Amino acid sequence: MYHIFNECSVMANVEVLMPKMGESVAEATITKWLKEEGEMVELDEPLLEIATDKVDSEIPSPYEGVLSKKLFKEGDVVQVGKPIAVIGSESAASQPSPAAAQAPADEVPAQPAPAAQTMETPAVAETSHVSHAATPARSGDRFYSPLVRNIARLEGIGIDELDALEGTGVNGRVTKKDLLAYLPVRKRGRVQPTANGSASHVETAPAAPPAPAAKPAAPAQAPAVSVSGDDEVIEMDRMRKLIADHMVMSKHTSPHVTSCVEADVTNIVLWREKMKKHFEKKEGEKLTFTPIFIEALVKAIKDFPLINISVDGQRIIVKKNINIGMAAALPSGNLIVPVIKNADRMNLLGLTKAVNDLANRARINKLQPDEIQGGTYTLTNVGTFGNVLGTPIINQPQVAIMATGIIKKKPVVIETPSGDTIGIRHMMFLSHSYDHRVVDGALGGSFVRRVADYLEQFDMNREI
Repeated sequence: MYHIFNECSVMANVEVLMPKMGESVAEATITKWLKEEGEMVELDEPLLEIATDKVDSEIPSPYEGVLSKKLFKEGDVVQVGKPIAVIGSESAASQPSPAAAQAPADEVPAQPAPAAQTMETPAVAETSHVSHAATPARSGDRFYSPLVRNIARLEGIGIDELDALEGTGVNGRVTKKDLLAYLPVRKRGRVQPTANGSASHVETAPAAPPAPAAKPAAPAQAPAVSVSGDDEVIEMDRMRKLIADHMVMSKHTSPHVTSCVEADVTNIVLWREKMKKHFEKKEGEKLTFTPIFIEALVKAIKDFPLINISVDGQRIIVKKNINIGMAAALPSGNLIVPVIKNADRMNLLGLTKAVNDLANRARINKLQPDEIQGGTYTLTNVGTFGNVLGTPIINQPQVAIMATGIIKKKPVVIETPSGDTIGIRHMMFLSHSYDHRVVDGALGGSFVRRVADYLEQFDMNREI
């Protein structure tokens, strides 16, 4: 196919690179090619579909021309910035462009990693931009992913120690799971990194023999499940596997504590009833409770900035930006968490438009990778499903998450200057799960109480 372009002097072979998909995303899996070699491709026409641990996405063509060569096949894992295809383009002929990428005969494209490998640990998610120079990508015939190298660097694990580990990945590759399983064993065995990054073992008693090289801890065995002829077996899809791994990792990482309060949101309910038709007619958008909840969260975070943090080893990273993630259920039953960046800089109208836009595009799988990362605090509304309250799992690397329950009418004791009375009020539970390593009960409990206070003090006469 190349000889056609060589005869056309106006054609130039240009490389299509795997685009950067936000912080902490170093690689992506090619899930589907939308064009075949020899087909015409329009500018910005979808060329292929890719998947990361954050989101699935279409990659548009940066050039108009003919797809002359695919450099990777479906299922391959490709590093960000690496050429993935070559396009013969007239539009690029007048501009200097790199030569078409030719994969060396002895180069084997990266094998697709199991879904569990792609999930990030809190420390790695915040520091993945750091150079991996301390640990080479290859040692002999063994390949180490950027995520594994970064964890190894943060934990002071040298290449010799990595080489000694037994890997469970493709071709014996050491995965993130292998490394995370090894770390507790390494600490229990008192394995200490030396100055050059390799491991040395400290004797527990003078007469004790040197400890043998630590082996990765065997993963916990799930109980056997019997399947009868009447049962249906459903394979988890890719997103469900990622969610499962992320939830288990979060529970292993953070000791969860949950504090609950009940808030009187009568003013909010009455105000929304009064405003929602006018708002929809004026703005063409629905007015929901979510932006009001987010507004109260932002105010409380400003009062308690140590809720807006992440943990990096034994360091606490205080986030200056307030980026609120909002958990959204997809039609498939899976969960995704788009993020409202710099929510503290938006008024209620801006929050409403942002919430509606992200929620609508989440349902049709049109979110961009950058829109589901960088969150510093997460809100989930379990009241949508009729639940009174929930105990949500922290969305790592954050340290807290809040669930809002269903709003129900209840008889409530109301204190007045002339005495107590009973009235019908709209009540809602708020449940706040937090990482007890860094958030104590006083802070976690005071924070959720402050959010409830802001909701109860909502001004019924405000405009939007």
